[in-house]
Amino acid sequence: MSDTAIRTKRSVRESKGPFGSVGKVVGELDERFGVAKGGRIFLDKIFPDHWSFMLGEIALYSFVVLLATGVFLTLFFVPSTNQIIYHGSYAPLRGQRVSEAYASTVNISFSVRGGMLIRQMHHWAADIFTGSIIVHMARIFFTGAFRKPRELNWTIGLSMLILAIFEGFIGYSLPDDLISGTGLRIGYSIAESIPFVGSYLVSFLWGGTFPGNIIIPRFFIIHVLIIPLVLLGLISVHLILLVRQKHTQFAGEGRTEHNVVGSPMFPTFMAKTTGFLFMVAAASALLGAFAQINPIWQFGSYDPSKISYAVQPDWYMGWLDGALRIMPSWEFAGVGHTVPLEVFLPAVVFPGLIFTICFIWPSLERRFTGDNELHNLLDRPRDRPKRTAAGAAMVALLFTLFAASSTDVMANFFHVSLNATLWFFRIAVIVVPIIAGLVTYQLCREMQGVHGIGKRKRSVIVRRSAAGEYSTVPSPPLADDERTDLDPEPVPARIDIEPLGDGPVRQPASSPTGVRQVTR
Repeated sequence: MSDTAIRTKRSVRESKGPFGSVGKVVGELDERFGVAKGGRIFLDKIFPDHWSFMLGEIALYSFVVLLATGVFLTLFFVPSTNQIIYHGSYAPLRGQRVSEAYASTVNISFSVRGGMLIRQMHHWAADIFTGSIIVHMARIFFTGAFRKPRELNWTIGLSMLILAIFEGFIGYSLPDDLISGTGLRIGYSIAESIPFVGSYLVSFLWGGTFPGNIIIPRFFIIHVLIIPLVLLGLISVHLILLVRQKHTQFAGEGRTEHNVVGSPMFPTFMAKTTGFLFMVAAASALLGAFAQINPIWQFGSYDPSKISYAVQPDWYMGWLDGALRIMPSWEFAGVGHTVPLEVFLPAVVFPGLIFTICFIWPSLERRFTGDNELHNLLDRPRDRPKRTAAGAAMVALLFTLFAASSTDVMANFFHVSLNATLWFFRIAVIVVPIIAGLVTYQLCREMQGVHGIGKRKRSVIVRRSAAGEYSTVPSPPLADDERTDLDPEPVPARIDIEPLGDGPVRQPASSPTGVRQVTR
């Protein structure tokens, strides 16, 4: 056998090029689909390093956890309201008549290995998903990231929030326990309160009068198929727009409306975001393992003749529950119809008004400010006192309504009448947002005139001389007293591809500016 026919591991590895089998596969794809140019643009995308930009990633990665745990739960859940006699592992329920949906959920918790962990992870991830979207949208609002050209992404984010709320409500309705059944009864009443079409709507969804026999199977399809697919589509469009329009960034040294300063996708950001994925999954797993949530075996299967006390829905539905509780018992009767305003106004009109204001806010602000410019630099909330005050008033309103969802518990705990508690919150939902908005506006105006506001204050050392005189001197600076940013380095329009070395496998040249070099 000749020397040329001898192949060693090193020679085989060198024959595959500097990127090995992965490079060969990418090369094959590039020859057919031209992926190199798009891949280079994607890998060169710059991500700002500010911590607030990680809020959206929490939502994305909690959605990944939801998909993974949801697939597991789907394999064991039985979406049926047929009544059976329970003979499972949970002894207190043995011999009782329960629905198949309820029995399968209890069996997931006690009979399926790892079922309790996965089920609670799924529930906690749903709370994290909705909460991170809300906080992420609040960051976008208060910093003005919704302005031109990102109005469409603002609309997509609000649409995902609405879908997440509906998805969460449908999800915790599926076990058919006493709490979820009560929530479904409220949902039935809300849908039925819509004038003219309400009765037809509930008949279509529930297949007749409450509680019906088909709502759980229908909600199951909506929960595991329809809404997740819509969310996947919206997330995809959101990320495409994010790559196309680039990230926003806070003003600072080297930052302009026409550049982005931060870390490239590969390898810096990819390493950080992968670690963040594991952190979100780990946090969900820890909560699922050690923090009990929705113990349906304590509530029992749903029975329309029973109701529970001191139970509220998941937190993201609390503001709607509070609005329903404090609404006076008004109704309208006429033209052959009765409209229960005590349900229709707080549960249909009010949330519709809230989300409509949110959807049209970019247009409203652009009209009243006359600002039609493109914006890639973010505002500090203190520099936009009117917008910040409006946002603070909205947050105060929603938190007050959230507190109102516990009127029965508060009345019992503080030993006051329920009627007095209701009237307190009816007044508070008007007064508290006004006060919050005015105080926020005044604080923002005052902060604008303070030199060095927002920067960390260096402590001082007080000294006393031998004569008794006191004086102060600044303390030595600490490592994190001043935020230091790397100097922005522009990505070149043309990337040098000249290799170095004379061997059969030549490595790409190192750029003096540190910019990665790839073959066009």
